[in-house]
Amino acid sequence: MKRWNLVLSLLVIVAMALTACGGGGGDGEPSGDGGEAEEEPKVVDIFGAFVDEDARRFEASMEPFEERTGIDVEYEGSGDFETLILVRVEGDDPPDLAAFPQPGLLSDFVEKDQVIDLTEWFDDGYLEGQYEQHWLDMATMNGIMSGVWYRANVKSLVWYPVPEFSEAGYEIPETWDEMIALSDQMVADGNTPWCIGIESSGATGWVATDWMEDIMLRTQPAEKYDAWVEGELKFDSPEVKNAAKIMGEIWFNEDYVLGGTPSILTTPFGDAPTPMFDDPPSCYMHRQASFIPAFFPEDVTLGEDVDYFYLPPIKPDELPKPVLGAGDLFAAFADRPEVREVAKYLTTGESTKAWLQSGGFVSPHKDTPLDWYPTEVDRGYAKILSEASVFRFDGSDLMPGAVGAGSFWTGMVDYVNAEGENLDEVMQTIDGSWPEE
Repeated sequence: MKRWNLVLSLLVIVAMALTACGGGGGDGEPSGDGGEAEEEPKVVDIFGAFVDEDARRFEASMEPFEERTGIDVEYEGSGDFETLILVRVEGDDPPDLAAFPQPGLLSDFVEKDQVIDLTEWFDDGYLEGQYEQHWLDMATMNGIMSGVWYRANVKSLVWYPVPEFSEAGYEIPETWDEMIALSDQMVADGNTPWCIGIESSGATGWVATDWMEDIMLRTQPAEKYDAWVEGELKFDSPEVKNAAKIMGEIWFNEDYVLGGTPSILTTPFGDAPTPMFDDPPSCYMHRQASFIPAFFPEDVTLGEDVDYFYLPPIKPDELPKPVLGAGDLFAAFADRPEVREVAKYLTTGESTKAWLQSGGFVSPHKDTPLDWYPTEVDRGYAKILSEASVFRFDGSDLMPGAVGAGSFWTGMVDYVNAEGENLDEVMQTIDGSWPEE
């Protein structure tokens, strides 16, 4: 009997010891597995216009940050970003951060006090250390810092298939007249000079606005371009209509464009350069920005199979080397510690590294070393920028959203659809859509 009492006493002691060492949680809270309850993961959602390969490259660029901080960055991209961001914000369902390819569209939200002033998030002088002043100036709207820049691109480029170009004896044109003469030579040789496509879901037409802007910079002084962007120089002016006519001399020439004018409207912009890689090439030139290699076939080698030349000047003596560019600007709609952390990461060159090393990307950050650029082709973008006689941001991206991401796009679609026969009507309609102050 004493033995059983001893055994029972030992069992009670052991049970008490186990309880003291972690059986139950304090204050009546359940202990789970015996450790402290894990915090729910912090999530930051980003909405933007990066889709397909661009979306994958952006997500890859966020991975180092996610691994280091434990913050989950969830990205959603849409070809209808310009429409859906308005729906989401007005519907009280904004993303934490949004990547705007059009500062003009972002300005619409700034004017409604729907965007957070990011100067409140960074110490004095921090942003000046990350960006050149002109980038900060472009992000300053209504007296606030509307966002932080992430990606830049050079738009004044013409891509071409290198071996076939050389074999045919074609030379890089130095002026617009030489480029037209080259186009005529290609037609005489039985070749098609240009491949053009402007289909882009809800953003269809932006490719045409880029052509217009590049031509405006090549036919008018920078002051006229700025006045046009500000709405002071009307679309119905002789200067702007002249740019549309110069574009039409290429676009509406059935011998110049693969598939003729109808194909321009139906070919997705990302598919437009693909015929250059046919054997033999179905077209020999494609004007598009530095991001377009993301849409080239995987087996294409930049600098060997394909390269680019600077879109040549129309008035080389007066306007020798104007350059058109653009970029993506991240704006904040929510203020939480993890959102601030993501925004600060986006101000660093590190946030672009994975995408930059994939090619076709230009970083606006000061702390991005040149040796991150994977090829001479990529480093060449920076050379074009450094040699520019004037640099201007994409005009439609700076215009009010109703115009730059609206009537200008649709107007260009109407203009192309009518093969230029409705120029006056199109330009007057765009002017009529400009918001009243």
